[in-house]
Amino acid sequence: MKKLTAALLFALLFPYAVTMAWTGSVEGKNMGEEGWEGRKVLLDRGGVSAYMDLEEYLAGVLAAQIPADCEEEALKAQAVIARTYICSRMGEDMEIPESALDLDYLEGKQLASLWGEKAAENYGRLKDAAAQTAGQVICCEGELIEPLFHRVSAGKTRKGGDGYPYLEPVECGEDLEADGYLQAVSFEKEEFAERIEEISGGGRVDVQELPGSIQVLRTDEAGYVEEIQIGTGTYTGEQIQAALGLASPCFELEELDGKIRAVTKGIGHGYGLSQFSAGRKAAEGWTAEEILRFFYKNAEVEKDGEKS
Repeated sequence: MKKLTAALLFALLFPYAVTMAWTGSVEGKNMGEEGWEGRKVLLDRGGVSAYMDLEEYLAGVLAAQIPADCEEEALKAQAVIARTYICSRMGEDMEIPESALDLDYLEGKQLASLWGEKAAENYGRLKDAAAQTAGQVICCEGELIEPLFHRVSAGKTRKGGDGYPYLEPVECGEDLEADGYLQAVSFEKEEFAERIEEISGGGRVDVQELPGSIQVLRTDEAGYVEEIQIGTGTYTGEQIQAALGLASPCFELEELDGKIRAVTKGIGHGYGLSQFSAGRKAAEGWTAEEILRFFYKNAEVEKDGEKS
């Protein structure tokens, strides 16, 4: 399960290309204040500690994960995903420090700079998405799932393997129409070799042997690279994606004009929900729950605290 473990780690840093994140509001209740009825997040930044209700906190999380102008039902689906992730990290506890969630945020001024005159409207849409799905989480066999998502698939999502029965491949033909679905970037052979050799535990790359020393050893059924040999080293697709700054681990490496060109399909790791396809389905009339059940097989949307 190395490929999925790498995706889980990388998902926190790269949900889709060029992400800007913020938590919306940094105001919370003082520690020890009474009146909490549900889960809460301890804002432990800047030396000041204050609580925020999880449902209020979600709007800021969504701003880091999905464009605010997406279809309403797609935003609602993402709200359920975000809530599921946070609740899974809490476990049986009713609170968690924000620092334990690895979630980025922007302060209010950054929000205004990012969205300008649409700041209030966009933030309101995200708050509504959270409110309309209040308490909803995704479960499989009575347990909260690992709700992976990405911006655009390579045309088909990826199988999660053992332990992830809800991550079954689904066709996403709509994704081929997404902006940024197909990207290409070229590297001088010397730079390419340097970047590969910087991968921890890797091998040596002889510039004179490129591209002949590049061999894809294994891809999955969705076309994502699982294992590739470059020089004397063997790597996962995610390792090469990170080393080269690629949009996706679904890529091909080729020689063009004396350089090494990487051509990628999709944006993100390819597991779970494709946001672009989710938006298309929402525009066609799909509900948030229908969207989630499509991408997470053998899973159901349930109320937090009422899981079977």
